[in-house]
Amino acid sequence: MPALNRPAPDAIDLLLTRRSGSAKAMTGPGPSQAQLDTILAASARVPDHGKLFPWRFILFEGDARRRMGDILAESLKESEPGAASEERLALERHRFERAPVVIAVVSRVKEAIPIPEWEQVLSAGAVCQNMLIASHALGFVANWLTEWCAFNALVKERIGLKPGDRIAGFVYIGTSAVPLEERVRPDLDKIVSRF
Repeated sequence: MPALNRPAPDAIDLLLTRRSGSAKAMTGPGPSQAQLDTILAASARVPDHGKLFPWRFILFEGDARRRMGDILAESLKESEPGAASEERLALERHRFERAPVVIAVVSRVKEAIPIPEWEQVLSAGAVCQNMLIASHALGFVANWLTEWCAFNALVKERIGLKPGDRIAGFVYIGTSAVPLEERVRPDLDKIVSRF
C-alpha cells in the first residue's frame, strides 16, 4: 500500500500548469481505451459525502459523436425553430466531432436523505475537474462545457436522461491543434482574506 501523505511535487506542478484547450481547436489523437479508463477512474475519485456516487458518465466516441449531432440538430429545430438556420444546424451536427472523445457528466441528486443537495452537486463538479486534470496528466487537453444542449429538455430525453438528471458538463478530450495560451489568473491578494 502506498504512503498516503508523501509529497507529490509533480502533482502541484500539474495543477499549476493545467489549462483548458478549446474544443474548437481540438484534433486527434484522443485517449486510448486504457487511457480513457484511467481518466474515468481518476474522475470518480472525488469527495462524495455518503458514498452516493451522485453522478455518472455517458461517452461519445466514433460514430456516436455524429449521432449526437443529429440529436442536437433535430432538438434545436423542434425547440427553437427560429434559431435553426442551415448554418446553425450544420454547426450542431458537428459540435461533438470537435474532439475525439466527449464525456457527459450527469448529476443526479438523491433526495430525502441527510446529505445536502449542494454537496452532491459539488461532487459532480469535482468529477469534471478531476477529468480535466487526469486528461492533462496523460498529455491531452480537455474543455469542460455545458452550452445550450446541456439544458435542453429534448436533448436530455433523447440521450436517456430521466427527470431530475442534470448535465454537469460535457468534457471534450483530445489534442490541441494550436499552442495553448495562458489566461489571466486571479490576484490572490484580492481573493484571500484571513479570519
